[in-house]
Amino acid sequence: MDDTEPDRGADHDDRGYPARHAPRCSGLGELDALVTRCRACPRLVAWREEVAEVKRAAFQDEEYWGRPVPGFGPADATVAVVGLAPAAHGGNRTGRMCTGDAAGDFLFAALHDVGIASQPSSVHPGDGLTLRGVRLTSPVHCAPPANKPTPGERDTCRAWLSAELDLLSPGLRVVVALGGFGWQALLPVLDGAGWRVPRPRPVFGHGAHAVLPATERRQELHLLGSYHPSRRNTFTGRLTMPMLVDVLREAAALGGLPAGRSVAP
Repeated sequence: MDDTEPDRGADHDDRGYPARHAPRCSGLGELDALVTRCRACPRLVAWREEVAEVKRAAFQDEEYWGRPVPGFGPADATVAVVGLAPAAHGGNRTGRMCTGDAAGDFLFAALHDVGIASQPSSVHPGDGLTLRGVRLTSPVHCAPPANKPTPGERDTCRAWLSAELDLLSPGLRVVVALGGFGWQALLPVLDGAGWRVPRPRPVFGHGAHAVLPATERRQELHLLGSYHPSRRNTFTGRLTMPMLVDVLREAAALGGLPAGRSVAP
């Protein structure tokens, strides 16, 4: 992660900034650095910076990240997990994807149980957590008001996701979509990046599994669906830990990653 102050040049404020720069990235490090400097969506910029200034009472003594949050995980990942967007007081505070909020806690506990996260908790970027064979990212890299990005914000940010999956593509075998937003955002990205999305387009649901056949440009890709580990879903029991572990275990197996231990129902 690049922790330097972002350049406030006019290019970064241009709505075309992601589409202009993302396709030219030669590696994930370059991509991540550019993501953190993006100011293409005025509503998101205003919100993420307001939250970082006002803060939540529990985190008053912390310095918020307050910028776009890049993906997290190794460049040789065979599995990508795609969520929704950073949480205002989670990733927008810590600067690491899925870190510092209840949904992230639930996700990392499941990843650890499957054996592809080094520890079951994700607190801050210096906590020693590493991922094996999996990378976490999202269709929108800034925290949105009410956790609801607009279609325009999703489309503006699409170039980052497209470039990230392209850079992962030599080894990528599986993509897991957490929630309907991630699933719907993924389909046009995959279609435009050279994978053959089935027609009619696969429908989202927990446990959904679509196979995108190999093409001249891409190897076969498995698309899996899971309910998002939001507080609403986990507190109501719509998504339980065994349900999420089952999907992630299937993803790990399809991605050629060693299986971990199981969770008791």
